[in-house]
Amino acid sequence: MKKYIPLIAASLLLCLFIYVFYRTEKTLVNQFVITLFSHENYAAVKASITTMLPLNEYLIYSLPEGLWVFCITLTSSFFYLKVQNRKWSLAFVPIVVALIMEMLQLFRVTKGRFDLMDITFATGFWLLALFWTRTNRGKESFFESLNARTICCAMSYCIVYLAHVT
Repeated sequence: MKKYIPLIAASLLLCLFIYVFYRTEKTLVNQFVITLFSHENYAAVKASITTMLPLNEYLIYSLPEGLWVFCITLTSSFFYLKVQNRKWSLAFVPIVVALIMEMLQLFRVTKGRFDLMDITFATGFWLLALFWTRTNRGKESFFESLNARTICCAMSYCIVYLAHVT
């Protein structure tokens, strides 16, 4: 997993940048930033950045989901869950969660807008992560040991919560 850490960090920092400066102030991460720096400072910096660096809607709304699926798949690819004597690879959980989230938006169970482009980005980045991690044969049970890899994996799932709209 060590070889993926710089890629995961860069991807998550790009997601953070997009969320903080291009997405609604009602996300948890933006509420946290506003609390730290004041609404006035946040609004001024956000206005400057969005003026200097306008981004396409797909980059603002679909890329972060794809990158999160990518990062979570990279960290999950080392683990499995054992259910009734069967081993289930955690590498499939990120795409399943992304698809379920989109379906919940489609049926207006959760906030957000159903978007096929989100599904396209998520699927593309998931496949890319699967391709890169296809040699991870020595998978370990996720709940049997607490180490840096399990913590990194768990944190990659938890960080997605910061995108939640309040």
